[in-house]
Amino acid sequence: MKQQKRIILVSLITGIVLMASKFSAYLLTNSNFVLTDAAESVVNVVASGFAFYSIYLASIPRDENHPYGHGKVEFFSVFIEGALIGIAGIIIILKSVYSFFNPEEIHDLLLGAIIIGSTGLINGLLGYYMIQKGKSIPSITIEADGRHLLTDTVTSAGLVVGLLLIYFTKILWLDSALSILVGGYIVFTGYKLVRRSVAGLMDETDFDVVSEVIKVLSEQRHEEWIDIHNLRAQKYGHELHIDCHLTLPNYFDLNRVHDEVKLVDKMINEKAGIRTEFFIHTDPCLPYCCHYCSMPNCPIRTEAKREDIPWTLENVMRNKKHYEQ
Repeated sequence: MKQQKRIILVSLITGIVLMASKFSAYLLTNSNFVLTDAAESVVNVVASGFAFYSIYLASIPRDENHPYGHGKVEFFSVFIEGALIGIAGIIIILKSVYSFFNPEEIHDLLLGAIIIGSTGLINGLLGYYMIQKGKSIPSITIEADGRHLLTDTVTSAGLVVGLLLIYFTKILWLDSALSILVGGYIVFTGYKLVRRSVAGLMDETDFDVVSEVIKVLSEQRHEEWIDIHNLRAQKYGHELHIDCHLTLPNYFDLNRVHDEVKLVDKMINEKAGIRTEFFIHTDPCLPYCCHYCSMPNCPIRTEAKREDIPWTLENVMRNKKHYEQ
């Protein structure tokens, strides 16, 4: 968690410095196109500040009021960031439409392009670093902040091209026209972040994460694990909570059942790449399980094994034992 706080703090400080640079470029050029980048930098700073606070909240240990911890605040952070980006994009579009019909003089476009280009390069490097770190930690807040910075880099690159185009063609209405296009792109980026945050808050299944968990379970499958079904996953910030049903031989005593459950938990936490809390409900095997059970020397087997049922996303997530297919 300390690493997450340090990364966000660097992003926040960098954002403040770059915001000042972009507004300086706007004051030099009086360009709406430059203002689009400067306005988005305000969102960068506010979002990074909120992200820093959300990571602090997410680091607070679980308590009686929050038995699953405080990790979901990260999804709320991403929602705020996406909403702010969308609002900034709408404001940019409205101002640009107004300026399209009421143009103002613009100047010092080359100097403005140099300033914006430099800030865009810095944001791009920082954004790429944050995305990689957000995936490895993992932290949706850091990854979202990194993607936001990469978006800022794309708009900055388009801004530089647009400023040069206006400078050489002397077509002043391009300033407002290009600003409208960039504003639309910013609104779309905000929508994607809001969509992702709502998915997390509503416990929408992250199929990439669940698929990786199922892949590990399938590759490391033990003969004692007859089937796994009704697997459900919820993400709480950088943690994953999974509950599922594990079918074991019905002659195992409680100690053996506990050992098998503990082994599944340990294996996922070591190999799936995300810290996971398991709630495993154990089911006793039934005679109907024998035809796909690999348990050797089983004292209660009623028929020989005659089928291999793979642990796929569809099989494992269904609320039925495999023989009930």
